[in-house]
Amino acid sequence: MLEGKRTLKSGIFKGTRFLVDRYLYHLRLPEETLMDVSKRFRQEMDRGLGRDTNPTAAVKMLPTFVRSTPDGTESGDFLALDLGGTNFRVLLVKVSANGKQRVEMENQIYAIPESLMRGSGTEVRSITPCLANFLEKLGIKDKKLPLGFTFSFPCQQTKLDESILVSWTKGFKSSGVEGQDVVSLLRNAIRRRRDFDIDIVAVINDTVGTMMTCGYDDHHCEIGLIVGTGTNACYMEEMRHLELVEGDEGRMCVNMEWGAFGDDGALDDLRTDFDREIDAGSLNPGKQLFEKMISGMYMGELVRLILVKMAREGIVFQGHTTPDLLATGHFQTSFVSAIENEKLGLLSAERILKDLGLNPSPEDCVTTQRVCQIVSTRAAHLCAASLAAVLRQIRDNKAAERLRTTIGVDGSVYKNHPQFARRLHKMVRRLVPDCDVRFLRSEDGSGKGAAMVTAVAYRLAKQQAERQSILDTLRLGREQLVAVKRRLLEEMTRGLARETHSSAAVKMLPTYVRSTPDGTERGDFLALDLGGTNFRVLLVRVRQGRRRGVEMHNKIYAIPQDLMQGTGEELFDHIVHCIADFLEYMGMRGVSLPLGFTFSFPCHQTRLNQGILLKWTKGFRASGCEGEDVVTLLKDAIHRHEEFDLDVVAVVNDTVGTMMTCGYDDPRCEVGLIVGTGTNACYMEEMRNVELVEGNAGLMCINMEWGAFGDQGELDEFCTEFDRLVDERSSNPGKQRYEKMISGMYLGEIVRNVLLDFTAKGLLFRGKLSERLKTRGIFETKFLSQIESDRLALRQVRTILQHLGLTSSTCEDSILVKEVCSVVSRRAAQLCGAGLAAVVDKIRQNRNLNHLQVTVGVDGTLYKLHPHFSTVLRETLRDLAPQCEVTLVQSEDGSGKGAALITAVACRLREAGL
Repeated sequence: MLEGKRTLKSGIFKGTRFLVDRYLYHLRLPEETLMDVSKRFRQEMDRGLGRDTNPTAAVKMLPTFVRSTPDGTESGDFLALDLGGTNFRVLLVKVSANGKQRVEMENQIYAIPESLMRGSGTEVRSITPCLANFLEKLGIKDKKLPLGFTFSFPCQQTKLDESILVSWTKGFKSSGVEGQDVVSLLRNAIRRRRDFDIDIVAVINDTVGTMMTCGYDDHHCEIGLIVGTGTNACYMEEMRHLELVEGDEGRMCVNMEWGAFGDDGALDDLRTDFDREIDAGSLNPGKQLFEKMISGMYMGELVRLILVKMAREGIVFQGHTTPDLLATGHFQTSFVSAIENEKLGLLSAERILKDLGLNPSPEDCVTTQRVCQIVSTRAAHLCAASLAAVLRQIRDNKAAERLRTTIGVDGSVYKNHPQFARRLHKMVRRLVPDCDVRFLRSEDGSGKGAAMVTAVAYRLAKQQAERQSILDTLRLGREQLVAVKRRLLEEMTRGLARETHSSAAVKMLPTYVRSTPDGTERGDFLALDLGGTNFRVLLVRVRQGRRRGVEMHNKIYAIPQDLMQGTGEELFDHIVHCIADFLEYMGMRGVSLPLGFTFSFPCHQTRLNQGILLKWTKGFRASGCEGEDVVTLLKDAIHRHEEFDLDVVAVVNDTVGTMMTCGYDDPRCEVGLIVGTGTNACYMEEMRNVELVEGNAGLMCINMEWGAFGDQGELDEFCTEFDRLVDERSSNPGKQRYEKMISGMYLGEIVRNVLLDFTAKGLLFRGKLSERLKTRGIFETKFLSQIESDRLALRQVRTILQHLGLTSSTCEDSILVKEVCSVVSRRAAQLCGAGLAAVVDKIRQNRNLNHLQVTVGVDGTLYKLHPHFSTVLRETLRDLAPQCEVTLVQSEDGSGKGAALITAVACRLREAGL
């Protein structure tokens, strides 16, 4: 008998549910429809973010100027004001981070009288006596504490501490405040009192407060959601997408104001007659249409309207209605929560319906419960659809296959409704299965959140000041650059003079190259290029007349490690063997050609075809070579081979080769510059100034070896602690100081040391260091070029940092690393520009010219590949050498082609008897 009753009751339930589901099928949204809603919402987001489309967008995507979430290192005492209803709160929030994050709060609630809510601009001023009372009670009236202000009314912000009230809501009607900056009103009111002072740092709304509160406990939190009386969301957006604010680096929290989704008709096909009736009877018809389908202010009313229609059609309550059921607002959203309670829901339905004057049957209670379920489920699913769009936006921003993130949530519907949160979570995971989402309930988001925004702002300001103080040591002003130029000119003069040459840091070595190409050179020439672990042999054919040009053939040979560190005889025998192989390869066996030898190691020359090796570098240690003429060593090896003979005409370094290569195409080219792994410069000097070589007439190319500038203290006042660390740990401490501030071999290492210092001081990577970053040389200079590329998004910078073991680096970390790279590379380019300014001004002064036109041939990976180096170098050069019109031309294959051209010029001069 009992079993039969249960079966009958179950049948009644199922039948009733079926009837209600069919009656309200428009409110039951399938998953495909929700996916479509999500896509529509994503389009609205894009419209709100765009400068041109924002004015007509329904979802306004307002910038909040909150640029970072908590990282757990915030500390200090902060005040918070929370104004958003008939009461407001003052809070003292103590944040500590000594090993463990902790927040302590004290607060006081103050009522706002009805007369002030509807008065004449006084309710903002009425806060100040309450604030004074709170400070006095806690004995902190004499302290100037930072304050965060939660002001939950529609506002427009242009900075964190400014908020222009667009319109009052929630029953506030006070005149003279709309269109005003509420922060200024509050500051002025405090100033007039003169008995306490406060630093108002931030003004936010409750949604942002929710995100920041949860962000303190979970650093993955980057979305805030409110589902209560109203609904809204915020999230951290990439600045490059936020066209309403200047700048494209970093992130900023966007207050979506998503309740207005659909105000432009985007949801018309989904809105029912019940939705339209609610809207028509609201205080703001045609506005906040999405909110009216979701939030607690309207959920109960929506259920009431459905029950009234069903009663009038005789489906429930035997066709009866009552005055209470017909009265707007009498079916509260809290009733919906009670009726959907799993155990007591039907009893609650019976009690609530009776309180409305009805005499409900069991079927009426089941029907009412099902109506509540359909209405609240639609609300949860619509909320899930819009959240899915936000999650996809963040995932796409990060170019992540899977997104791991946290949503901070607050609001009475989310917290109090027995099923809303579960339905929301489930549908979000169905709509975005590639996102791992944690929902974190906020406790006291609006008050604590304002304090957290303030704490983050204070942390950022303090850290920024400390970082800039450190980076300022790497920034050079014009006065300092002028001093660098002047001191290099002095060192150049010392290096050229016979008496001071030996003690000069900049050696100004004569190269015996006395002319640049004039276009009449012709013939076939061999070139050798030795400067690293590879060795090249080239055949260079120089043509004149109508076919004027240079044709090159080359082959690369490896130099094994055992030969680099064996005997000189073995090394040069290997070089000759490679030459023989190349001649065989080119079908020129036994041919004797003039040869130019690019030998990029420090040499002393007394003529063009002689180079005394002073010291091996770049990993070479072949014995029996230092102090010897490398041309003689090469000739001896050729004679041992007995297969061919070569006329070694010139031995040069790569800098001179660069100048000669560019000089072939531009007769004004009289300067060569290398900015790559190392740096050096050469230029055509007047013979009368080259005291180390006999003769006063004509010109000679000087190999400056300027990398050694500063070796005698000339640059000490410009060197930072990071430069000193790089120098001390290098293979040649105290040497090549200028080169160590400029060249590719060292810039990455300077950056690495700055990053280590920042991290040790808690200014970067949350103070957590990766073991890989501790490794010398791990931060390659190519990373600077990649990181500073304008085309590289911050997520790609983060990929580089992850390669360095910094897997938990944030967007803010990426911005800071980029800034460090920019400061270090800019200084390098400025120092190089100051040096080049000294060189071109020296040429101008030599010739007593008011204005000099000159070309500089440039080579080197740093100059060629870094996105901004050449621009900064040019700017510095123009500023420091205004009387020189300098053209910088990139050299192609200066070290090989250049050696051949020097040989060609030397042969031309020899034929002319010069």
